[in-house]
Amino acid sequence: MPASKIASPYDDKLNPDTVRKEFPIFYSRDWGKYPLTYLDSAASAQKPKIVIETVQSAMEKHYANIHRGIYKLSQESTTSYEDARNTVANFLNAGSEYTAVFTKNATEAINLVASSWGRNNLNSGDEILLSELEHHANIVAWHILAQEKGLKIKYVPLKKEAKFGLDIEKFQELISNKTKLIAITHMSNVTGEILPVQKIVQMARNVGAKILLDGSQAAVHLDINLQDLNPDFYVITGHKLYGPTGIGALIAKTDILNSMPPYQGGGDMIENVSFEKITYKSAPARFEAGTPAFVEAAGLKTAIDYINSFNRETVHVHEDNLANFAIEEMQKIEGITIYGKEVENSGAIISFNIQGVHPHDAATIFDQMNICIRAGQHCAEPFMLSRQIPATIRVSFAIYNTLQDVENLIIGLKKIKKLLG
Repeated sequence: MPASKIASPYDDKLNPDTVRKEFPIFYSRDWGKYPLTYLDSAASAQKPKIVIETVQSAMEKHYANIHRGIYKLSQESTTSYEDARNTVANFLNAGSEYTAVFTKNATEAINLVASSWGRNNLNSGDEILLSELEHHANIVAWHILAQEKGLKIKYVPLKKEAKFGLDIEKFQELISNKTKLIAITHMSNVTGEILPVQKIVQMARNVGAKILLDGSQAAVHLDINLQDLNPDFYVITGHKLYGPTGIGALIAKTDILNSMPPYQGGGDMIENVSFEKITYKSAPARFEAGTPAFVEAAGLKTAIDYINSFNRETVHVHEDNLANFAIEEMQKIEGITIYGKEVENSGAIISFNIQGVHPHDAATIFDQMNICIRAGQHCAEPFMLSRQIPATIRVSFAIYNTLQDVENLIIGLKKIKKLLG
């Protein structure tokens, strides 16, 4: 595809061809006839070499358990771990009002809130407000709690007309004095819709409800400022942020965290232990029982430092331009239905179907061309049910994607149409 078809706001640091060379997956093996076209970053992002090297160095040169040893290696690991915590907080502009608690991913962070805050603050008859856009991670934990405590869960629906945006008007209708928690995605992992979370936070405040924002997708693509958004809880996951698996974070208001009982029990979250009485540390240590993922935390810090080395707005424009250009080219192919392109504000995620072609069959042919896409329900079954869609094909763009990736996608779509359409 000619570069003139798409705006190119790249500075030298964000030349996508140069950036791509920083990710070993694209050149560290022989991909054969077809180069690797990775369009599944919404599921998990590839890792830059500097992150891989950080994890390796932490294991090779600095490894020792944290918070316990007085020797040099332990102190180095401890410093690295706490530096990573500060990096996460600064990345989200958290400020002193918030504390970052490390978890293994966003799912565990949500479960932490449900199991600790929810179990101790919600009572029979209280209501939790979710939406039809939620990932299962932001549904299942609340269902478990609701069954245990006799809570009622309400869902904000998608718009009734043939569009796929969330019906924000319904929020006000569903919120009442019984609403004790709103748990909502910041950015949909299916359509890429970016919700007006600041407005939703204010709705929660008007009835005294707490609010949790799932930032799994948004933290990758947007410049987050928690001091402006003012949620009670914000969750992220490291593997989508170009970091390792097994590391994520709950960033929450410190006073709320310190009012919550421990989520898990074990070493390093206690002050004193006897058979008669146990006292616990304040947050964040209270919620980090046992040996934490300190090697992975070091990798996450480097990943965030890597992201911060770019102009965030430039990256955002780059990814959105690729997505918009892909939509433009896809719409020229007969029989393709794109879901959610009408939403007012969205990120670089596209879900679609090809008439007469099952998404899994399309994924198989894409795979034969080394084009990595996602096919299925994307852990968002309520969304699919609301629009009676069995499954979709999803492509998602990241900092390392190029115009050539879009061209490869279109070539793949035309091949699928020829073989199966």
